[in-house]
Amino acid sequence: MPLHLLKLCVGVDSIEDLEGWIAHRLKQRRRAGEKPEHWHVTRMIPRRVDELLDGGSLYWVIRGNVQLRQRLTDIRPFRDADGVQRCRLVLDPETVPTEWQPRRAFQGWRYLKAEDAPRDLGSARAGMRGLPPELRRDLADLGLL
Repeated sequence: MPLHLLKLCVGVDSIEDLEGWIAHRLKQRRRAGEKPEHWHVTRMIPRRVDELLDGGSLYWVIRGNVQLRQRLTDIRPFRDADGVQRCRLVLDPETVPTEWQPRRAFQGWRYLKAEDAPRDLGSARAGMRGLPPELRRDLADLGLL
């Protein structure tokens, strides 16, 4: 059973904001002649790498709710220019909307067991992605998303 990570998506107000940022970063990397990978840098390095890379995802908390996930494809520790140990969480650029799950703010990332992870939105409800973020939030508050 895979293990997942949970992380706050700071500075992002909606799924569309995150998807736009991902597309922008991939475009920048292509222009720079770099491999068009998407990653998120963290200070802490997960110790349970094998479990995370065995089908795990990074679940993003946006504005107080888990709203989507991205599959983890690699975890790469490195030292930055100041010599500080950091970690790149390499992610599949495709986002998968999930059922909304409320989460309080926290620092860093947390492990998330598969049985505690929100389910992916089914195809019938995935159409709600086109709704404005405020309406999606209202529907989630009513338990309809």
